[in-house]
Amino acid sequence: MKVLHVESGRYLYGGARQVLYILEGLKARGVDNLLACPAGSDIAAAAADAAQVFELPMHGDADAALALRLYRLMRHQAPDLVHLHSRRGADLFGGVAARMAGLPCVLSRRVDNPEPRWLVGLKYRLFDHVVTISEGIRQVLLDEGLAADQVSCVRSAIDPTPYLAPCDRAAMRQGLGIAEDAPVAAMVAQLIERKGHRHVLAALPRVLERHPSLHLLVFGRGPLEDSLRRSIADAGLASQVHLMGFVDDLPARLGCIDLLLHPADMEGLGVSLLQAAAAGVAIVASRAGGMPEAVEDGVTGLLIAPGDVDALAAAAIRLLDDPALRARMGAAGRRRVLDEFSVDTMCDGNLAVYRRLLGNAAP
Repeated sequence: MKVLHVESGRYLYGGARQVLYILEGLKARGVDNLLACPAGSDIAAAAADAAQVFELPMHGDADAALALRLYRLMRHQAPDLVHLHSRRGADLFGGVAARMAGLPCVLSRRVDNPEPRWLVGLKYRLFDHVVTISEGIRQVLLDEGLAADQVSCVRSAIDPTPYLAPCDRAAMRQGLGIAEDAPVAAMVAQLIERKGHRHVLAALPRVLERHPSLHLLVFGRGPLEDSLRRSIADAGLASQVHLMGFVDDLPARLGCIDLLLHPADMEGLGVSLLQAAAAGVAIVASRAGGMPEAVEDGVTGLLIAPGDVDALAAAAIRLLDDPALRARMGAAGRRRVLDEFSVDTMCDGNLAVYRRLLGNAAP
């Protein structure tokens, strides 16, 4: 089986990291992978051992010529199936190219934002099957009119191994100039509006009243960086909120924090929630999208209504007040990730979709 994967992300954030896991898992299962991705993207180098990589110009939703570039690649490489993993033009134009080439086409849907029913009716005709990374996203598509037999849920996963290693809490705090006994919370998300950074900044003063030595680490990059930096300074929080950017050693840092905050307004599933759980960290997240599938309320963390700043502050305070509760939730989260969110399960789920579409039972 030869599969052409299309991923338009330039950085190894959650979605592209999932694609890398799938490529590696499928190769181990005997699949011949091809990968089309942007020139100079992080995944191009990372996937070199798992796929034959084709770096193409990819300029987003307005880049209609991408359909022709992908069509030419399909004609030349003759894959059995096309799997589109991202948006930014790759979904629509990849679907058009697959139709032009007469190839079965699978789309991965990683976001839970609704689309107009008329658009769903037109756009999703391009795809033979849609794979959602959570049941929450699957339900969104069903509510918008997609047929139940056209969409399957195969949840995202992580390799937990790097997050299971012991963490040197004292060294991490020393490196940031933070007192060894200071509590540390974190956000791990792209710096974009829907991830809810503004909610955390709004809740933080109330949390600091109770825990004045708290520090917040904000991991990630994105278009909101400058405005977040200004908001932090204007609120007088610059000494306690640290914009960390995109770091290569996240597993080594994540296990050293006391609490992960993820009050996103919308979220397909939340890979950072799985990462934190694997690291044994308790979580506060929103009851939206696929997040209730990643965080079991009252067991591995606490869920709040989207945008509820008071509830966010109260949940953070509750967990910071109770180290034993944090430890129980962290341990439960780790067990759940190991049991339910394995990379093998994700790869097998995608491969099963391919086999159904191609009508065969083996790679």
